[in-house]
Amino acid sequence: DESLVLKREVFAKFVALLGATHERTILTGANLTVSLNQRKLFGETKTLVRDKLLPAARRSLGADHDLTLKLNQNLSAALQLSPEHTRDDLLEAQTIMQDVIQRRRRVFGPAHPNTLRAEAAEATLSRMRQVQRRRPAFESTSHAA
Repeated sequence: DESLVLKREVFAKFVALLGATHERTILTGANLTVSLNQRKLFGETKTLVRDKLLPAARRSLGADHDLTLKLNQNLSAALQLSPEHTRDDLLEAQTIMQDVIQRRRRVFGPAHPNTLRAEAAEATLSRMRQVQRRRPAFESTSHAA
């Protein structure tokens, strides 16, 4: 779709003009990952966040910065929502969210809206993992629906 093409172009231009570690570039990339997840392009989200955005955000903003935490949440969502997710994907997503929650509580406080949203997302992941643990062992190597 045209809006996704434009978002990719804008992100590429920010990388070229400001560099990969500039906060505006990272924000533009984070917005792109939201659009990718909305369009169910989870593989592209995972690659972009893991390979480019998170390393840049950690290096320039730090692991506790709100934008870095949002990128982690976007990665967790891509792992969780992908129709091909595995038990390992859900475990990774939950581990990411537990780290995000711990950091959000420490930095922003337990009553902050973003902390509460992260806790709700992690609770959903926890329920998904419980359902998958109850599946027969022969399904453990197959993809979840």
